[in-house]
Amino acid sequence: MSTFVTPKFPHSNQPLHLELKKRVQAYFDERGIKSTGTSSLFSKAIILVSAFVFVYIHLVFYTPVWYFAAMECIVLGGLIAAIGFNVMHDGSHGSFSTSKWINRIAASSISMLGANHFMWNMKHNMIHHSFTNIDGVDDDIEVGILMRMAPTQKRYWAHKFQYIYFWFLYMLLYIFWLFFTDYKKYFSQKIGSVPLKKMTAADHIEFWTVKIYHAAVFIVIPVMVVGWVNWIVGFLIMSMFAGFVLSIVFQLAHTVEHTEFPVADIETHKMPDEFAAHQIKTTANFATNNKLVSWLVGGLNFQIEHHLFPKISHVHYPAISAIVRNVCSEYQLNYIEYPTMRRAVAAHVRFLREMGRA
Repeated sequence: MSTFVTPKFPHSNQPLHLELKKRVQAYFDERGIKSTGTSSLFSKAIILVSAFVFVYIHLVFYTPVWYFAAMECIVLGGLIAAIGFNVMHDGSHGSFSTSKWINRIAASSISMLGANHFMWNMKHNMIHHSFTNIDGVDDDIEVGILMRMAPTQKRYWAHKFQYIYFWFLYMLLYIFWLFFTDYKKYFSQKIGSVPLKKMTAADHIEFWTVKIYHAAVFIVIPVMVVGWVNWIVGFLIMSMFAGFVLSIVFQLAHTVEHTEFPVADIETHKMPDEFAAHQIKTTANFATNNKLVSWLVGGLNFQIEHHLFPKISHVHYPAISAIVRNVCSEYQLNYIEYPTMRRAVAAHVRFLREMGRA
């Protein structure tokens, strides 16, 4: 069995990352503000979580007529994605608040959605953020034989149609995440090729507690109240909408036609670029002037800033994006950005079509 070797980033004579950190820190120092969340973020978290609880209760216990129920299922799916983007994501990176325990509570909001925080933290924070778009390491671009998400991955004949069927596959992400991938990681103790760090007794207890809670709240109780058929229809509408939104937002950040998929040297295992340059080349922004999109996706449309400064709350990304853009220009790095979400989706479709070609 082959041993997993972690890719390494080389040192550079031009310390890009240090320069970025210096200028961004100066921005916060000059204004005397913290880089964590603000009152607007806390208010948004309260609004989203309260709306989630209200819609769930109304949908299950005061079930409206079918067409209103279907719309509420879509809203509930959207709230699942929005809580993940805005609350859980910042909390997991420790940027939601200056308080560690508040960050932990925010990060644990993933539990109310049925997913496991330990697995997410390992997959997203430790692997994806460290090894973005590196085939064989970054689990976000590993979809198995169903899709080809990097030039180095094997191509199958069905991939020539992936730019058509990806819409449906993305809808299955949330269901697949809850009922398969969390368990696969748990029992294999690996995420792709990367071994999981050792789970404590508390981690094991949390994993099963969350799964039992999710089964009770999202399966058992609704089935008892509204019946099996109504539950399965509503659950699929909610989960498929949530899955598509979660998928498309993260895919627009890294798998579009202008992002790169660097490969480590086969002997030294070193990547071609230093860490900050690697993040800039493998990441893209979209619709950064659209305040509604920014509000809903928790600033993840400023993905370049997020990958460079994951411990800075997304509420500050619009302000520091100008700094990052200027540094990229000085270092002659392409700052990849699509002005609208529609154009970003088009770039993703073109990327999938290109990956599907022989």
